[in-house]
Amino acid sequence: MLRIAIDCRMIGSGGIGTFISELIPYFLENNECLLIGTHEQCMPFVRMQNVEFCFCDIPCFSLKEIYSFPKEIIKKINSYQCYFSPYCNVPSGIAVPVFTTIHDIVFLDVPELTGFIGRLARKFFYQRAVNLSKTVFTVSEFSKSRILEKLNCKKPVDVVYNSFPSYLANKNETPPQKTNSILFVGNIKKHKGLKTLLDAFEKACGKGLKSKLVIVGNKDNFRTGDEETVKRLETFSEDKVQFTGKISNENLKELYESSLALVQPSLYEGFGIPPLEAMVCGTPAIISDIPVFKEIYSDFPVVFFKTGDSQELCEKLLEIEKNPAKIELGELKEKYSYKRSATLITQKITSVIKTN
Repeated sequence: MLRIAIDCRMIGSGGIGTFISELIPYFLENNECLLIGTHEQCMPFVRMQNVEFCFCDIPCFSLKEIYSFPKEIIKKINSYQCYFSPYCNVPSGIAVPVFTTIHDIVFLDVPELTGFIGRLARKFFYQRAVNLSKTVFTVSEFSKSRILEKLNCKKPVDVVYNSFPSYLANKNETPPQKTNSILFVGNIKKHKGLKTLLDAFEKACGKGLKSKLVIVGNKDNFRTGDEETVKRLETFSEDKVQFTGKISNENLKELYESSLALVQPSLYEGFGIPPLEAMVCGTPAIISDIPVFKEIYSDFPVVFFKTGDSQELCEKLLEIEKNPAKIELGELKEKYSYKRSATLITQKITSVIKTN
């Protein structure tokens, strides 16, 4: 049995929050864990066995995290065998072995996403995580290759794949009926490829597409440097392009189940979870043929289109509306598993601790 201090301060922050939230129950099956986070972040785990808490509201990547993290929390962390972070943030003063996770290095590979200072700051945190870690975990072979090259990483980098959140596996007694909706889940940053989808959607509408495009998120709160896409979105009427605003897990599940298809037109991803989530809910996924999607989804019944090719995507949209399909993953649903990833992480930590 390991004694692992786990940083939970990213819970509630998109995919990274889901990653650690889904891993923790499996960590707790055979290990003792110290969870570091706010009361709200720790609340889902209070009734579980083998767990204790250090409540902390210091923001990740803050100066206080690096230079003046509370000594009493550091002392508690150092009473455990190791520290695990689901991202690349590490408080100062940790003396036990550190294990971090770098999901992707998109801000280095796609420099136009941020300015020079932003890239410099992110590279600092990536590099600091590498320097402090015994092992760096990541979520795909693609991300591993980019970390090794871009960060000149000499530390071990182990791949532990993402999976779908557990709430999507719950079967509805009466699944929602399919609607004429094309679903996009993500933000409007350039690497998400929304421009390609909008181009394809407009062309398809011109050829008779009746479906509307549903974008999961709040239009006003989307963080983006892609002003061209923002302006483009404003040209569509609300009956053709709908923003959901912030929605619950239950509502997202219903959207996945009721949509004709999910479209993921990304130019860059570290893993790309929405296609897997959609297929678990029985909905087809139309995705770009970027290398990481080929790695993750080649065995799945996805529909690939050439990255950035709006004409090909247009044809795929028209086809899925004409011939709606339901996906049954069967055993493929088990290909990516948070339980398996938790096991791989704890096995690696055990191996490192034994050799130290």
